[in-house]
Amino acid sequence: MVSVRFSSALNNITKTRSSEFDLQDTTIRRLFDELIKEFGEEFETRLFENGEIRRFVNIYVNGEDIRHLSGLETEIKASDEVSILPAVSGG
Repeated sequence: MVSVRFSSALNNITKTRSSEFDLQDTTIRRLFDELIKEFGEEFETRLFENGEIRRFVNIYVNGEDIRHLSGLETEIKASDEVSILPAVSGG
């Protein structure tokens, strides 16, 4: 099971801070396909723009930023933990 952790900024969409998906060896892109099926269009528009992850959204696999790996094509295993952390601004 791939474990996915969501920041509190996504709680209004996901209604949970974590979820598990029964995926074997796959990629971040395929995981996001499943997440979009699960959480809908609002989830997709909050995280993606023109098919790419928005620049203020940080995705980590086992603590490593996917921007320093292979982006959406980063490979993940069933034992991995993926964290999704949209940046939150304030004043």
